[in-house]
Amino acid sequence: MDLTKQPPRRPSNLSIAGIVGLSRMTDKARAYNNETLGEYLYGGDSGLDRKILDFLSISDEQFAEAVEEYDDQALDTWVIEQSARTTSEIERFNQQELSIEPQTEEYRQRLKDRLAKYAPDRTDIKTVLQSVELDDWGNFWQLDLTKRPPRSPYSRDVAGIFGIARMAEKARAACADKIGEYKYGQDSGLDHYLLDFLNLSDGAFQQGAVGNPNDLELSDWILSNVEKDPAEIEVFNQNARQFGLKTEKHRDNFAKRREMITPGQTDIENWLDLMDYDDQKSFGIVDLARRAPRRPYDASVGGIIHLARLIDKARAVNGNSLGEYWYGEDSGIDRKLLAFLGISAQKFADAMKSHPTDTGVLDWLNTKSIKTETEIKDYNEEVLNMGPTTEGQRIFLKKVVTKLDSCRTDIETFFDMMVLEDEKSFEYWNL
Repeated sequence: MDLTKQPPRRPSNLSIAGIVGLSRMTDKARAYNNETLGEYLYGGDSGLDRKILDFLSISDEQFAEAVEEYDDQALDTWVIEQSARTTSEIERFNQQELSIEPQTEEYRQRLKDRLAKYAPDRTDIKTVLQSVELDDWGNFWQLDLTKRPPRSPYSRDVAGIFGIARMAEKARAACADKIGEYKYGQDSGLDHYLLDFLNLSDGAFQQGAVGNPNDLELSDWILSNVEKDPAEIEVFNQNARQFGLKTEKHRDNFAKRREMITPGQTDIENWLDLMDYDDQKSFGIVDLARRAPRRPYDASVGGIIHLARLIDKARAVNGNSLGEYWYGEDSGIDRKLLAFLGISAQKFADAMKSHPTDTGVLDWLNTKSIKTETEIKDYNEEVLNMGPTTEGQRIFLKKVVTKLDSCRTDIETFFDMMVLEDEKSFEYWNL
């Protein structure tokens, strides 16, 4: 959960253990673990979180560990077992928190300011939690697709369905009149295809998308308004890659459009891939929420293992599109390569701005730090089979691999672990 790009679930969302604020705190705890908390506060730094944790007799550290281990359903059970709170105790806690109105002049003014900014016609918003929900919504529902592209059509972040997250972002941008060159609803072939499957009008979907800027809550809204079972969704997802390619005319149209966007590049074989390519090309970014960086074993740039991957991640940092990856000082293998090159992470990322090709980057590096073939060979041999050297590292690698694929008992190096992470992160891109 990246709370720099969407709000946590509403405080009034009772989907986990039926407790006010718990779903919200879950999203914040996951963002805290991933260092994507943004402007939000978690645990002891948050007044509502402190109340919930005290009520449950759970520490913020315990809860952060639990959300890492459990999905929402398992977390629900864990919370009830850990806290031993009764249904009547939970109901009293909820009623109390849902009814609290601002008690100080500071908080009353905060509510007035939010109403004036986001909902000047609303007279029903009076409580502290209603004020929080309004602020979350107001800060995140508007998207500006003149500054960045919508999510990949491959994204299944909303309702587990290809394309819905992308369409939701276009719906919000269209409502905010910031859709740029994109098209929404019946003006878009893919949206038309998705709306037909959902049996929703573009207006109804837009209302749901604007009203629910959190992916999980939008998913709940869609699944409560759409009569599709998991088997139907899975079949739809399996067929999504062939969208717009059923007839010879459709395939000709695709070939013409592909030639316009990327002349001579015939390895792009469907509309979804072409949209991803066009999004990144239009904004001059490498988007690692859409695809993995090059493999860590890649030595295509200067014969140096991992350098191609480092370039991709640095370009993604510049485009604010690093996704779930780590760059520079946050990545052990990046630190090792940058130390070998004698360049800081910031200087390396800055250099990407003026050197758009691998060849240009390599030429720039050779003006900073020329490495001999022997030095490169020694470095490659050192990192190629780099694996755990301590018990803690062995436990870490096993835990990560087991979580990704419990059947993989053959992975012993950090590079192989990274390859598996890439594959699992983008497995639905390759159905």
